[in-house]
Amino acid sequence: MALAAPDKVSLFAEGAVSTLRLIAYLTLAMIVMVIDHRGAYLERLRTFSSAVVEPVYRFAALPSDVARAGRLAIATQSHLVDENRSLREALLLAQVRLNRMSALSAQNDRLKKLLDVQNELGLGVQLARLINIDLDPFRHRIVLDAGAAQFIEVGQPVLDAHGIMGQIVEVLPRTSVAMLVTDPSHAIPVMIERTGLRTIAYGTGAIDRLQLPNVPMSADIKVGDSLVTSGLGGRFPVGFPVGEILEISNDESGMFAAAIARPAAALDRSGEVLLLQDLPQPMGPPAPVAPTEQKPLEGASSFQEGVQAQ
Repeated sequence: MALAAPDKVSLFAEGAVSTLRLIAYLTLAMIVMVIDHRGAYLERLRTFSSAVVEPVYRFAALPSDVARAGRLAIATQSHLVDENRSLREALLLAQVRLNRMSALSAQNDRLKKLLDVQNELGLGVQLARLINIDLDPFRHRIVLDAGAAQFIEVGQPVLDAHGIMGQIVEVLPRTSVAMLVTDPSHAIPVMIERTGLRTIAYGTGAIDRLQLPNVPMSADIKVGDSLVTSGLGGRFPVGFPVGEILEISNDESGMFAAAIARPAAALDRSGEVLLLQDLPQPMGPPAPVAPTEQKPLEGASSFQEGVQAQ
């Protein structure tokens, strides 16, 4: 059975009508746009349409916004964590440097005081540093970083910028051991600076105490008097600060007074010390000075020749 061929005329007519309808719609749209542009008659309609369509846009863009916000939050948190870690490291480094600078400043002050003492003494001294300390109740000793290689000898006085600390009792090749004045087995001849009274100061085993037993009851001694080395025994030169009287009381027998003194040296704080060197004292009268021949001045010789000629 053969199919009937389509009517070409009717199809063409239908297409022409559609085209005319499209042109009419476009013309109407252009007229409406021109009228709206001129008078803004459709402003409310556009506003209402935007209000209706905007939630649809937002809902459609919601997954993308959530993903972008998540990536931003993760990136921001990671950046903040890294920045916080960097700031903590910088703060820690700054604190370490500040503490180091404070320690160096304190050490510089101590060395300056020691240098001032060295310049004021006019004696032979040698600088040494503490490398160990032993402060149990029965031994008050320190280890210094100078020994026989630096010509340290047993018996050399040790002092800091404030006063006598002790004396060398053991010398090793590169280090030496000093006994502090507060060691229970240490004694040092002293005198009251104000009156010149001589006595002995003994160590008590306490880092901040010296004792002066058997002081005569009639002795002129007061709280606050300064103790200095008397020079007796030839171990410590005369005139170095040793301590200060804190309290005075009677001993158990009631026949003598006993005093407690505070050491002048910073025994528990000094990190650098000075070692006094023995200087030989000249014996006998000074050697005679040989006379030197002085050449007379030209004016003087001319004057003498003139006198002889007269």
